[in-house]
Amino acid sequence: MEFTVLGFTAEAERVYTALVGMPRCTAAEVADACGLAAPAAGKLLSGLVRDGLAVRSAGRPPRFSAAAPDVAVGALIHEREQQLGDARALVQRLVETHREAARISHPDMAAELLTDRDDISKAVHRLTTGARREVCAFDRPPYVDRPGSNLDGQLERQRTGVTHRVIYDREAVAWPGRLQDDIMPSIRAGEQARMRPELPLKLVISDSRAAIIPFSLAPGGQSAAYLIHPSPMLVALQALFEAQWERAIPLGEAAGPTPAEAGQPDAETLALVSLLASGLTDAAIARTQGWSARTTQRRIHRLMTELGAATRFQTGLAAARRGWL
Repeated sequence: MEFTVLGFTAEAERVYTALVGMPRCTAAEVADACGLAAPAAGKLLSGLVRDGLAVRSAGRPPRFSAAAPDVAVGALIHEREQQLGDARALVQRLVETHREAARISHPDMAAELLTDRDDISKAVHRLTTGARREVCAFDRPPYVDRPGSNLDGQLERQRTGVTHRVIYDREAVAWPGRLQDDIMPSIRAGEQARMRPELPLKLVISDSRAAIIPFSLAPGGQSAAYLIHPSPMLVALQALFEAQWERAIPLGEAAGPTPAEAGQPDAETLALVSLLASGLTDAAIARTQGWSARTTQRRIHRLMTELGAATRFQTGLAAARRGWL
């Protein structure tokens, strides 16, 4: 055992360890077992009794027994964990105070670096929940939080009138289960979603007042992010988003008549059209939709036949002419 991390000396640990294997022993017996002088052993035993690690029985001479380690030592460990938790909370408060003080001292500071995963998640949450008009985002792997983990909150914000415009990287759409379980529910709730084959970075912009750029310093390494304040840099990020938005392919269900009317396709066909137009491979489409390779190929062939197309490019053009994209 290493009681030193709990605030005990090496001698106190040695005495308690001896006591565990020698119940109802005297101070002299403990001293002999530990190679200590009797007065020193007696003083250490009194300290263990005071701290609840040992009990003293009546009699002359008094005899000592160790308290159950799982109870006595476990309680000390829990107390130390509580102290460490309080210390971590204090450090976090000091970090936030330091960061805010630095920002006030330098009001023209364009960006601040966040290197803690919790700080990044909290900053993204503040930007999205604090938006009053619009949230714009680039969505691409890797992710700090599990994709879709904040879906309920996002859907609620969309219902309260905050516009969400999101451009998804092709890899994000191809993420297993992402399209059906996360992206499509968001679109049905009002999100305006588009797709690009590749996005240059991850990005969240809130009300043209702040933005965050999460990134990873190395594969599997520490995550980091830049929190961008009102500045020319923020204006440039907004311009980048709008340029990518204009070039992106719309995702989602076509407006207008229901699938049963006017020969409109069903939701799965519309999703397939969007995925084909984004350039996903057959394997990626199969993973995204949960289809087998054979089913995927059959559906693509059937769609191309229906649209009279000989290539995927022609399929996208024909679908666009019909208003499916």
